[in-house]
Amino acid sequence: MTTSSHRRALLARLACTALGGAALLPAFHSTAQAQDFPPRKPVTLVVGFAPGGAADAAARLIAKKLSENIGQPVIVDNKAGAGGNIAHQYVAGQRTDGTVLLFGSVGPLTIAPHLMKLSYDPFKDLAPVSGGVYFPNVLVVHKGLGVHNLQEFVALAKRKSIDFASTGAGSASHLAGELFNQRAGVNMVHVPYKGGAPALQDLLGERIASYFAAPPTAMPHVEAGTLIPLATTSLKRPAYLPNIPTMAESGYPGFEALNWYAFVAPGKTPTPILDGWNREIVKVLNDPGVSEALTKHGLTPQPTTRAEFAAFMRKEYDQWGAIARARKLTAE
Repeated sequence: MTTSSHRRALLARLACTALGGAALLPAFHSTAQAQDFPPRKPVTLVVGFAPGGAADAAARLIAKKLSENIGQPVIVDNKAGAGGNIAHQYVAGQRTDGTVLLFGSVGPLTIAPHLMKLSYDPFKDLAPVSGGVYFPNVLVVHKGLGVHNLQEFVALAKRKSIDFASTGAGSASHLAGELFNQRAGVNMVHVPYKGGAPALQDLLGERIASYFAAPPTAMPHVEAGTLIPLATTSLKRPAYLPNIPTMAESGYPGFEALNWYAFVAPGKTPTPILDGWNREIVKVLNDPGVSEALTKHGLTPQPTTRAEFAAFMRKEYDQWGAIARARKLTAE
């Protein structure tokens, strides 16, 4: 082969190598981009409830600090409806590049699957990232009911029919009432509402007897003397409710029914992205300023590892499933 032929053959081989490398570049670049963290574009944090409630307040506090830390906007998107199920269904089908997160909640993740047919599987179509915040309910009654403590309430419920309000079928306040029915041996009638505000309005108007309410909603009326608090649904008294006994210390050991919100992502999100979000969310929840602001809203930060939250979610799912079966519950 002549020198010229050798040169042409070498150039041909180099060209093929270059073309082959170029052909590989898009796939490599795509994989790298898919697992980039933090994301290189704005992030959406979906909330399944309307603005103004506990979930929305917590999400906005956390999103603001996340945005500062990662250098990208974190935009809260409220997709209210169906007790939060609409938002969970929406996120289950979203892109998996780390730009969509969900501030998930106890109802759609661990209660609703036992009560109704869902278009998503919380354990397959959503991936755990971290715990978020939690708070107990407080059982409150109107003054006209004539009871002043939990023992008097139970005695009355055993003598006559008493109803209780919730923020909707399959909500944490609904299942708190059903758990109480089971543990106290009573049969209070569940009256679901479309949210906390209408439930509270009917309680204040004495059109409903009792309500497992969120503390931020109920406490202004307790302090004004228009509602009577009977017990909280946490194992220990929250620091912001030091004078209200727990169900556990009022004769029902181990009674716990918490509202909680946590961070999840679309189910097929790559592990490096999930791990990255866990680090950032835990950092924010441990931030003293954020923690103090959440506490002022009656919310307790709950940073966890991904595995810890997955185990917690499974425990809650099993507990509420057992209650749903025992009470023969279906969504109204």
